[in-house]
Amino acid sequence: MTCQITDFKQEHKKEMRAVQDSMDVLNGKWKIAIISSICFYNQRRFSEILNDVEGISNRMLSKELKELEINKLITRTVLDTQPVTVHYQLTEHGLTLKTIINNLTEWGIAHRKKIIEG
Repeated sequence: MTCQITDFKQEHKKEMRAVQDSMDVLNGKWKIAIISSICFYNQRRFSEILNDVEGISNRMLSKELKELEINKLITRTVLDTQPVTVHYQLTEHGLTLKTIINNLTEWGIAHRKKIIEG
């Protein structure tokens, strides 16, 4: 019996650590919205993401994109155009967030409806 409780506690601790790891990568006000913008269109330019994510500044978007790139969730491709064009795309690892983004979208729609209806 004690062994089962210990195993359960260890498993719970492992799950909580995994949730914390996820939150550390996706922390802040903007990252999930940025990922959503890229996810829905597959590939986005900086200005398109800026237009999608209401309230974010150029500087903050640039910072958040760099962090997402460091965490291997997006790739940044610089095209040799005049002026220079930069595309952002989810990596294979970033695409694993698509289900979470879809679930958050569905939940957000249902939540807004519930709150508005009272």
